[in-house]
Amino acid sequence: MSSSSAVAHQHQHHHPQQGGGSGLVPLAALIKEDARTERRSGGGGDVGSRICARDEDVGGSGAGGEAAEEEARRQRPLLRYGCAAQSKKGEDFFLLRTDCPRPSTSASSSVASPYPIFAVFAVLDGHNGNAAAIYTRDNLLNHVLSAMPRGLSREEWLHALPRALVAGFVKTDKEFQSKGQTSGTTATFVIIDGWTITVASVGDSRCILDAQGGNVSLLTVDHRLEENVEERERVTASGGEVGRLSVVGGAEIGPLRCWPGGLCLSRSIGDIDVGEFIVPVPYVKQVKLSNAGGRLIIASDGIWDALSSEGAAKSCRGLPAELAAKQVVKEALRTRGLKDDTTCIVVDIIPPGQTMRPPSPPKKMNKLKSLIFRKKAKEPAQKLNKQHSGAGVVEEIFEEGSAMLSERLGPDSNGGRTSLSLFTCAICQVDLEPNEGISVHAGSIFSSSSKPWEGPFLCSNCRDKKDAMEGKRPSGVKVL
Repeated sequence: MSSSSAVAHQHQHHHPQQGGGSGLVPLAALIKEDARTERRSGGGGDVGSRICARDEDVGGSGAGGEAAEEEARRQRPLLRYGCAAQSKKGEDFFLLRTDCPRPSTSASSSVASPYPIFAVFAVLDGHNGNAAAIYTRDNLLNHVLSAMPRGLSREEWLHALPRALVAGFVKTDKEFQSKGQTSGTTATFVIIDGWTITVASVGDSRCILDAQGGNVSLLTVDHRLEENVEERERVTASGGEVGRLSVVGGAEIGPLRCWPGGLCLSRSIGDIDVGEFIVPVPYVKQVKLSNAGGRLIIASDGIWDALSSEGAAKSCRGLPAELAAKQVVKEALRTRGLKDDTTCIVVDIIPPGQTMRPPSPPKKMNKLKSLIFRKKAKEPAQKLNKQHSGAGVVEEIFEEGSAMLSERLGPDSNGGRTSLSLFTCAICQVDLEPNEGISVHAGSIFSSSSKPWEGPFLCSNCRDKKDAMEGKRPSGVKVL
């Protein structure tokens, strides 16, 4: 079984509405099922579990292999997570996967991987129905993995991940739109591999990092037209109209929306009825934690419309992840009431040898954020080798938010080690004849470095999709 098909085999758990405590799921039952959990957040209930270092053979055989395996175990962080939700519309969904096998390392690599598995957490906030959220939950991970080259070392795999996330998001959007359904969804998709966190997002579901030391950082960007000037300019340049809802008498009310369709977001998956200038290209950020660990809070806008990032982090400090997720939801409901679906996932990344996240000391008011969130040099050879000694230091490895595929899928800078095949579409992975592929750079009027002879290459359908997203031609997909 291939890695992409292996991770598609998931268990789904449905939990009853909360009432008299009946919606609570015993932690022991979830641990017994090897932390495999995926469910629809349909009206309350909570999920909590933990991941310990697994007994994987990562060091080969013999005494040397046993020593390498033991050292790998000592390096692995422990994950504890909790999830809580309250439903109003039934359009929030989430994904919790803790046992995704990373493809084998390259044959040329003599170093055993200390992290043979990775974890995935995602929040999907649907609108105009739940079809897009369900489809994205069920297919996005496989589409990301199918876009990853094979035979990579762990460092190369992490380096290729941001580009594969872009391809996976676009493929998910393209395939869902081909069904002709008008639903749409946000997607905040988090991959944790050892101490490295990679987040890809479209829409306004958010992921924040509460690092050890009490420093809160955003790992996503809200794609709301009301707040994001750059996105408003991109949408109008691509043929969309941005304005408020007009009522009788000519008065304008509510947030800025994109017309036709009236969507408040500039990026999403689905939304075929709005226009292709609402793009599925995600903002991607990749960071590496110090060995002091940290806490992630991943939530839909039902949380963020009620709480600031700092407020959500402060509301649950000192609590284990299972209770923290419930506390964040409780605080949001106390502040604003249940006006929207409200979903929250809390993930603690805990140093080896500890059973729960150490409490964060009070934040020093005079500590500069730039000293805590430190930008890393861009040389690929140095991307993942730096040792971290300062508690709470977060190393930024990658950040990119452009909506232009020519910039997001362009040539790799590490000598082509992770480049996709010249005879495979970079988005949908269909095989191409030698003269069939169209460069992602061809006719890219928004790109300052257009090189139509360079790969990666797209099939004709994905090229049409790219052109439609840039406002150069209609998508040609009919709404049923």
